[in-house]
Amino acid sequence: MNWTGDDRPPSLRLRLGEAAWLLPRMWRFFGSTKALGPQDGPPALVVPGFVAHDRTTEPLRRALAEAGWRVHGWDMGFNLGVRANTVERLESRLEAIRDGDRVLLVGWSLGGLFARELARSAPDRVRAVVTLGSPFSGDPKQNNVWRAYEMIARHKVDDPPIPRITEKPPVPHLAIWSRRDGLIAPRAARGLEHERDEEVELDCHHMAFGISRRAAADVVREIDRFLKKYT
Repeated sequence: MNWTGDDRPPSLRLRLGEAAWLLPRMWRFFGSTKALGPQDGPPALVVPGFVAHDRTTEPLRRALAEAGWRVHGWDMGFNLGVRANTVERLESRLEAIRDGDRVLLVGWSLGGLFARELARSAPDRVRAVVTLGSPFSGDPKQNNVWRAYEMIARHKVDDPPIPRITEKPPVPHLAIWSRRDGLIAPRAARGLEHERDEEVELDCHHMAFGISRRAAADVVREIDRFLKKYT
């Protein structure tokens, strides 16, 4: 592919930077999976990225909990790619945690694509969608993980078992992305104007979205600002 600028998947230097940043923090992959935050807080659902787990997202979930949300993991084990029943299973999870209230969906990387489709399927039960470094826009190969994805998920990245829709879901959508992301092209995670309501650039690695306390604090700040404006 002859992509240029923000359409181009991140460079080898940025890709190696992800590994260098992640290795000393691998212990954070062993966090808790329990619900966090006040029992009466508004519900939030965090969907992990590709080959990640609810344990991986504990720093992000804990930051949301400290901001007053009642935060739940997706409770579906490791994210090994989209399946034909992924949205259906997420709808069941949504119903189990929402207690009659609308739920904030926060999806990291591939989890953001799942969150967008869940919001499309159940817009009356979703407060808003926030994607973190999620390749929801552009070509599905504008990233450095599509080959590994095809190997693990057992389907072509451009022929998934559920339709890949780039149009904005019918709820407020904030796309958070980073130019330091070593896996996803900026254009793919930022999207176009008609594909989300707002986009915000943070200064962090792709892996930091899920496991960095500093990045989590920045994410929570942007979510709070966005929700005050759109909900």
